[in-house]
Formats: sequence, structure tokens, C-alpha cells
Amino acid sequence: TVMDTHTLEKERGITIFAGQTTVEYGGLEMTLLDTPGHVDFSAETERMLRVLDYAVLVISGTEPIQSHTVTLWKLLKEYHIPTFLFVTKMDYSRLTKAEILERLRNELKEEILDFTEESKDTVFEAAATCREELLDKYLNDGALSNGDLAELIAHRQIFPCYFGSGLKMDGIEEFLQGLEDYTLPKKYPTSFGAKVFKITHDANGAKLTHLKVTGGALRVRDSIAYLDKEEKISGIRLYSGARYVCVDEVQSGSICVITGLTATVNGMGLGYEEADGAMFTQPLMNYRIRLPQGTDAQSFLPKLKRIEEEDPQLQVSWNSHLQEIHVGLMGDIQAEILTSMIEERFGITVTIDSGRVLYKESVEDTVEGIGHYEPLRHYAEVHLILEPLPRGSGLVFRSKCSEDVLDRNWQRLILEHMQEKQHLGVLTGSPITDMKITLAAGRAHLKHTEGGDFRQSTYRAIRQGLMQAKSVLLEPYYRFRLEIPSEFIGRAITDLRMRHGTVSQPEDANGYMVLTGRVPVVTVNRYAGEVSAYSGGRGRIFFTFDGYDNCHNPDEVINEYAYQPEADLDNTPDSVFCSHGAGFVVKWDKVTDYMHIDSCLSKQHQTVEPVLNQRNFHIDDKELEAIMTREFGPAKQTSNIYRPTPKPIQEKQASQPTENPRKKYLIIDGYNVIFAWSDLKKLAQTDLDLARETLIHVLSNYKAFTQTELVLVFDAYRVAGNAGSRQDHNNIHVVYTKEHETGDAYIEKLVADIGKNYNVRVVTSDNLIQLSAVRFGVLRVSANEFEREVESVHERIAEYIQKMSFQKKTTIGEGAKRKNK
Repeated sequence: TVMDTHTLEKERGITIFAGQTTVEYGGLEMTLLDTPGHVDFSAETERMLRVLDYAVLVISGTEPIQSHTVTLWKLLKEYHIPTFLFVTKMDYSRLTKAEILERLRNELKEEILDFTEESKDTVFEAAATCREELLDKYLNDGALSNGDLAELIAHRQIFPCYFGSGLKMDGIEEFLQGLEDYTLPKKYPTSFGAKVFKITHDANGAKLTHLKVTGGALRVRDSIAYLDKEEKISGIRLYSGARYVCVDEVQSGSICVITGLTATVNGMGLGYEEADGAMFTQPLMNYRIRLPQGTDAQSFLPKLKRIEEEDPQLQVSWNSHLQEIHVGLMGDIQAEILTSMIEERFGITVTIDSGRVLYKESVEDTVEGIGHYEPLRHYAEVHLILEPLPRGSGLVFRSKCSEDVLDRNWQRLILEHMQEKQHLGVLTGSPITDMKITLAAGRAHLKHTEGGDFRQSTYRAIRQGLMQAKSVLLEPYYRFRLEIPSEFIGRAITDLRMRHGTVSQPEDANGYMVLTGRVPVVTVNRYAGEVSAYSGGRGRIFFTFDGYDNCHNPDEVINEYAYQPEADLDNTPDSVFCSHGAGFVVKWDKVTDYMHIDSCLSKQHQTVEPVLNQRNFHIDDKELEAIMTREFGPAKQTSNIYRPTPKPIQEKQASQPTENPRKKYLIIDGYNVIFAWSDLKKLAQTDLDLARETLIHVLSNYKAFTQTELVLVFDAYRVAGNAGSRQDHNNIHVVYTKEHETGDAYIEKLVADIGKNYNVRVVTSDNLIQLSAVRFGVLRVSANEFEREVESVHERIAEYIQKMSFQKKTTIGEGAKRKNK
């Protein structure tokens, strides 16, 4: 078409980049924005929706309704855009207009009406039922006016549908006449406003800002104030395909391209317009870009960032841990296009690896994140509250900090820093989502604070909060609709359940069985081809993106990523304090010992009596006994295993906090230790029961010497019919989990019960359990580190036995001497 001007579009015969042209018909003048139809370029399409007055959805009359068509229809509803439909290729279709119309109504669930001339009476009848006053008018006059119908269309109460052939131009005249008859001119305010919907660059590298004027007028040399800048418009262009004309002024409703603004971004609002919110279309796959040998990744990254400026959904990121560049893409076709663009623009031939699902992370509890940045002659401290939100909420940023505490300008700057960066979680280093981050408190220095100081402290506060929180890994899900012949329904249900999907009860629809439900994206990557293969081409499945939810296999994913959050220096959770004229780093878990502002969360839960505060922090032994009795049953011994001699609580002065000694507990992941210790691992290969007994014996000696309460957990998750067991062996509490209960889950539950109130250590090399330990403030020890500790204890036991043996011999010898005397 006239708007497919890019070389890649001509080569592939598809629309990749949105284009525009001006169309006049009768008394109607309109700007037409042509958008891509391929699912891989959905983000480009959605950006255009934000500036549309009306939409025209083109549908093929020779094919079933595609899942991407349903997705577009939902987006049109989200943006409240009145929509016309045009069914093309009717010259090849085997279906009648009535059959196609019925299919559209069933799939799109809206009042779609045939607006061709021969169906006018039917249109009037259907339209009259939408409003009581129109029904009265129709009953009295027998017809409705074009204005009446245009009002219903503008309010998305009815949707006109036309039929024809784009290639033969059949039905085009009638369709254009319908646009003239049934569209209403939009009213705009007199004050200036504009929406930025696209960014491109010309051949010389100058930025081109595509926008719609939504109020007032825009003239060359007008000054535009935005962000912290004020810049003048140097040129205004009106495009038609690749060609354009320069004008001096444009009025409200105009789509134009301006030059002169250097810091505009997609979705920005100018004048009275606010910035657009997050887009619904998000990439589901993450790809690694491999550069040719000899190409410096750090110098290439800014070039790729320039393409990201045009398409923010690329989400270009630099993985400092792996020294790799990653991008978010919708699919393989977009990956091919990106490769071609990089070669065309920069002369660099890159390869893009096979993509993997783009995970996200959130939190399950409320925490306070603290960031302090104080190298010499710098100062900033920020306290943020991180709270979980329902799935699909995205990130919400707020401030509840008083301006008496922190000046408004500093608060605004902190909120900008919270939003300007893609913050990463601590499980896999994936982006965070579904949480509210609130500025609770902050402090600046009159002399030393600079803008960049709050950027540092804000980033560190978010990260420090994430390290404390109970994090959860999220993955993308599809909502699916599977249509399959009845003889394959059993295979289909089994397939989807094996892929961790939820499946509805089958429904009969015109001889086919229909299944609907929800399934993780990663498990059905190529399942559509399988459905077609095993059903002989008679079955089909439609997928629509259904947001992010809890990952079905978090342990496996976390282990695969092997992400070390404290080693990610670009996203450090640590703070910087100053002492004796020099800055020093304080680890994230020690920041509360050095922070300059009191905790904001603790203020909400303070009690009046100091003794009650201490009681809230240290649960009593009766509560601990209840937890242990629940897990292991009542104690058989009378030796007060869980009842140390109670000591009176003495009130401490608030200015001199001290830490009371707390009882020690050691929780051990049994199989993790067995397969980490070389001797036990070798033994387990021939006799796993003997390996378990050996470990219990070794730990019995350790327990007797260290006087530590010890819980040894063995995972019996996969043992069918297993009810689990809790028993004592040589004063060690040995747990075998029940069927469908993992050892990880049991340990995390036990840590949650006692972890914040007693000296608890968890022995495991499992990343997820180690992070759980961090969240609850307990110490974590790897299996290998614990092996060295056990060996050290055994050496001390041997020394003690040797010492006692020597003392015994000495005593006997002295006794013999006295007897001889």
C-alpha cells in the first residue's frame, strides 16, 4: 500500500510500521493510520489506538475469527474506541453475509449490525432497542436518523459492519459513505494539549515526534515546556506515506510530526495532557542478542537503545552478571525484523538466540525498604513501603511523606527515580510488578544533597526492600479456546492438564467439543501445531494473553537462572554511610543499625509499654511448644526439651537496646545434605536408607555436643499415599513430608513460625529456601559449609574424649600411688 514504504515491508508484503495518509470523501476529511496486523507487532498497533477517534477493523471473510482479532477487539474496548468492521475477500468466501455476521457476534460478543443498504430496516429495529427514546421515535416514524445511529456508534452501543473485496474495490464506496454518514466530529478544548504516540528518527538522526493535537493549536517556533525543559518547535510536517509537506500551524485533531523536541518519549502528554499509562501489550519472550566477534557490547548498547526509544516494548537490558544484551520480543518474526533493522542502520550483523519466557517478580508481604547514600559531600536517605497488589495491577507509585519532613521538589524527584528505571527482583533478576511503592520518609542535607544522591538512595531502598520481602516468581499465562472433534477430547484434556492448565467442562458446539481455560505460556509454545497434527487439521486452538500469575515451577526456573542478587552491582541493595570523612558500604541486612530516620513501619505498630514491645518480639516458650507439639506430637521425655528455665524479663532503657540470647534451632534439608556430602552421596547410590541412618547418627553427635535443637527434614513429596511422619531419633526431630508436600514448603512454613523469634539456622544449598531464610531474618548455611562445621565439631569431640581419657589415667595413677604409700 501507499503507507508500506519501508524496505522490509515491501520485501515481506506485511505492514510492520504504522503509517499515515490523508483521505477525503465527500464532505469528510480524515487522517488514516494504517497499523500492522501481525501479532508480533501488536505494540505498534496499540500505540496508534491511543490517538484514534474511530477504528476500522478489517476481517477476512475466508478464514475463521483469529485469536489476534479477539485481542484487538478487547483493546478497542479498553480504549473506548467506536469501531466499524469491514469484511473483505467476500468474492472468495464460501459463507454468506448472515453466516459471517452470526460468527462475529458469537466471537466478539457485541451488537454487530449489517449496515449495507438492503439491511437498513434490521438496523433500525436493533438500534431502537438501545435507548427508550429511540424506540418511541422508531415506533412513531418507522426510521431513525443518521445522527441517531452516529450517537449509538460513538458510544459503542452498536457496531456497523460492511462487506466487500479490497482487491476488486467492491463495497468500498458504500463503506466510505457510511463513514461520512455515521461519524461525529470531536470537540476539543481551546487550551493546548497533545499526545505523543510515536518516535522515529530521520536519515540525519534527528528525532521526529509523532503526536496528535488534542487542544488549541500548535505553531512553528512555539515554546513547549515539558519535564524540566522548554524547547521550541522547529518544524511541523504532515505525512502521507513517505512524503510530507511542511506547514506553519496545525489545529486540534491534527496528526502531525514535529521537530525540535529532544526529550520526548512514547506516551508522553504535552500541555494539559497527562502521560498515558502502561500498555496492555507486553512482550512474553526474552531474547539474547549475540554480537559478532570484536564488537564491543558497551558501545553497541546505546545504538540499540535508540531503537528502543522508537519501540519501548523492546525492553533492552544489559545483564552485567552474564555480560549480555537482552531484549523483550513478541515472537520470531519480530526477532527477524530487529536483526534486519540493526544491520540496515548500523551495519552490524547480529544473531538473536531462541527466546525464553519473560518472567516477572512480585512480593507477598509488606516491607520497608531503606536506602542511604552518603559518600563524602553527598547525602540522601529514602524510606519506601513496598506492598503487594492484585495480579495485573502493575506498579503504583505514591507519596505519603509530609512536606514538613521533605521538600516537595525532593519528593517529586524521588517519584521520578522510582519510575524511570526497570527495577529487578531478587529471585531471577526479572522485572518487578504488581506492587505499590510508597515514599514514606526521606532526608536531604541543605549543603551536600544533589539530585543524583536521591537516585542512588531510591534505587537502593527498592532493592533493600525486595531483599527483605517474601518474593514470588510470576510467569505469563494464556486464556485458551480449543475446538476439537469429539473423538480427540480425552487427548486434549490430558495434554492441557499435563501442561499445568486449568480446563473447563467440555461444551458441544456444532459437532465440535469446545474447551476453555488457562495455561502457562511456556508449556504451550508450539502446541497449536500438535493440535492440528493429531486432529488431522480439524482442531484449532486460540490463545489470548491473560496476564501474569504464580509460576508453576519456580524452583526449577530459579535454579536455571542461578541469579545472585547481592552480586548484581548494578542493582545493589547495600547503602553507603560516612564516618571520619570517608564513605563506607553497609550491607542491606545491617542498614537498620545505621539509618538516620526511624522506621516508618514500626511506628504503625508501636505499643505503649516497653515490656509489651519485648513480648511482641519474643514469643514465649508455650507458643514454641505448641508449634513443636503440632509438628512432632507431645514430648515423651520429662527433661523440658522446649522449656528452658524461665528468666524474668527486665525492662531496658530505650536508648540502650540490647539483644537477648535466644534458643538455637537448626533445620536441615536432609536430601540436600546427603547429595552434597561426597561420602553420603556415594553411599546413597547403593543404599539410600543407610545414607539417611548415617546422617542421623552423625547429627546425633553434633546435637549432643552443641546443645542445639535439630529438625531433619526428608522430602517424601512423590511417595504415593504417604501420610508423612514426625518422630524423634536420638533427640533429633526427623520429619518425612506427606504426599504433595515438598520439603521446601515444610521448611519455609517452619521458618515462618519460629524464624523471627529464635536463633534459627537453615542448612541447605537450595536457592529458594535460602531466600526464604533471608526473608524471615534467619541464618542460612550451605550444605558444604555445614559439612565443614560438623567436621570441626567431631574434631572437638575427639579432643574432648582424648582429654578426658588422659585425666582418667592420671587420676588412676595418683590413686595407685596413694594406695602404695
